[in-house]
Amino acid sequence: MQAVQEQAARLNQQLTKVELKTLLSDSHDQNDAIVEIHPGAGGTEAQDWAEMLLRMYKRWAEENGFSLELLDSLPGDEAGIKSATISIEGKYAYGLLKGEKGIHRLIRISPFDTSGRRHTSFASVDVYPDISQDISIDLRDEDLRIDVFRSSGPGGQSVNKTSSAVRITHVPTGIVVQCQNEKSQLRNKDTALKILKARLYEIELKRQEEDKQLKYSEKSAIAWGSQIRTYTLHPYRLIKDHRTNSEDSNVDKVLDGDLDGFIRNYLLFMHGQKDT
Repeated sequence: MQAVQEQAARLNQQLTKVELKTLLSDSHDQNDAIVEIHPGAGGTEAQDWAEMLLRMYKRWAEENGFSLELLDSLPGDEAGIKSATISIEGKYAYGLLKGEKGIHRLIRISPFDTSGRRHTSFASVDVYPDISQDISIDLRDEDLRIDVFRSSGPGGQSVNKTSSAVRITHVPTGIVVQCQNEKSQLRNKDTALKILKARLYEIELKRQEEDKQLKYSEKSAIAWGSQIRTYTLHPYRLIKDHRTNSEDSNVDKVLDGDLDGFIRNYLLFMHGQKDT
């Protein structure tokens, strides 16, 4: 009996994945994804929350058979991370993760507060399609300011004695990207350019959407400064997506990377918006 139940569960999981792919018809849904995570205000508390989100997406990638590469990361002063950029590679990675873009809120008893008080933390997630193989983005040398510096770890501890880390500023837009994970300056530069191209393409997509005056009701909900999902660990345990109103009380499961329910509900929500 147990074997039959396990087989039925696996079959249901496979059917869900097939259903999801039928909802992924946008031009870059099949692409790899570039994910950036940044903590909000709040110091160590927010930086720890950002690292929890990074772990969640890593586990999601592992569970779904995607390969993952850490493109850049900056550790927090005491715990967590100040920023992280990862590449999740595999068919439909971007289409499945695009709904994760926005502000994620955490409510919990802080492990860093000796008084045991409840804290609210925020972190932002940005998701871009990796378009480096699809579209040529014209980057003029005069529009780029490239700085090199030494990589550093927690507490300023030297990771590399040579100036291999690369920071690129796109002067016209003010976008700044950096990469310091590789020992090779050339590889760090190539990775930084890859991230920059993805971000510039995302800006162009937004401009085109605004020109067409798309009427998706969730459009403002994924902008900076508004939360898309709340993860409550105290006084009760519940995760709620504010766009679709979907909920899951199994907080540990979701933070361990089981995002399929939220991803499915978001894609169904978006599909319904397109049909109206």
